[in-house]
Amino acid sequence: MLNTDTFLASLAYSLMGIAVFIVTFVIVDLLTPGKLWQEIIEKQNRAVASLAGAVAIGIAIIVAAAIHG
Repeated sequence: MLNTDTFLASLAYSLMGIAVFIVTFVIVDLLTPGKLWQEIIEKQNRAVASLAGAVAIGIAIIVAAAIHG
């Protein structure tokens, strides 16, 4: 059964992982030339969308591995 301590720890790690993911994705956005969202949404650049998706998956794997230990 799930107790309160386990639930709070899972919630804390989830929030920490989401925060790290957002910060690193913003850093990647700043390091790439141009604006990613403008390229994806306005210009419908599929190559940039693929790059952003690959970066998001890579960051998510790294964050999950770091939290899991």
